[in-house]
Amino acid sequence: MEGVFAAVTTPFYPDERIYFRKIEANMARYSRSLLAGMVVLGSTGEAVTLNDAETRDVLRASIEATAPDKVLIAGVGRESVRTTIETAEFAATLNYDAVVVRPPSYYGGQISPAAVLHYFRSIADRSPLPVVLYHIPKFVPIEMPIELIAELAQHPNIIGIKDSSGDVQRIRETVAATQNAPRRTVQVTQVFEAATGRMMIPKPEADPTFVSAGDLAGGSAVATAPPAAPVKTRSRELGFQVLTGAERSIFAALEAGASGAIVAFAAFAPQACEEIYLAWKDHDLKLAEEKQQRILAAGNRIVGALGLAGIKYACDFNGYYGGRPRAPILPLSGPEKAEVESLLGEIRN
Repeated sequence: MEGVFAAVTTPFYPDERIYFRKIEANMARYSRSLLAGMVVLGSTGEAVTLNDAETRDVLRASIEATAPDKVLIAGVGRESVRTTIETAEFAATLNYDAVVVRPPSYYGGQISPAAVLHYFRSIADRSPLPVVLYHIPKFVPIEMPIELIAELAQHPNIIGIKDSSGDVQRIRETVAATQNAPRRTVQVTQVFEAATGRMMIPKPEADPTFVSAGDLAGGSAVATAPPAAPVKTRSRELGFQVLTGAERSIFAALEAGASGAIVAFAAFAPQACEEIYLAWKDHDLKLAEEKQQRILAAGNRIVGALGLAGIKYACDFNGYYGGRPRAPILPLSGPEKAEVESLLGEIRN
């Protein structure tokens, strides 16, 4: 979980049915980008507005249209341990790489830190996929103190956190508090990029080569396909990984020890976000800061102020598919659309 991940949208028809062809088009286009991967059915994906059948259908359509070298993370958080695990189990049957889980929030006052601890541990005990914690106080105002995160980081099936608080100091403290989390050995590619589970699935054999009738009659020839070349991997040790969920502070979070970012801004401008990460990785801190400043105003207004409707219209404007959000969230007004277009005038990617 290193680099930039897009928190992708769920496009709908005007009557609010899911537009699966547009999901497929988006995922295919993201697959051609430099993104490390995508998160399906997070907050940007309007997961809380989908029923169980729609959730399964979106997860299936998304992964079928995605290149195998992209890390895919499924949003599976539900209000109960049982339903969250059921969704995680379904994501595992589709070969997702990990699941991201938010805290439950409906019974807010009764969700103590101890209850949050039990919730995540219970899910991690039974989830067939690695678990990424999700801290997003803007939508889920459940307390997740750093001490609690450090305790959860000791679980071998909890591999990281997406922190969408936008608090860089909190990122820094979380990195420090989880330094002693158990290390795990993972397989990576020869250039140390993520080796996804889908990359390891044996490819189906090609059609057998043609063999003449004479050869068959002689019993000396067997039609076989050449074996598919295996993906070459190497081992790497990793600890608990912290990712920011705030596009306004990608550079600062990386400097504070984050391994990457999962951001809605990358759903409509993935290259602009990736440029920050690549400049930072190349130790060109001046360029990374310039790239960060380039998206600051657009991020604050489109993602921070206009929210889901702004993100989805920005996708439409930049050549992806967003569409209208599901009711009760209203689409943008004409002046708001013009504002988004102005902000993205120099960020067309």
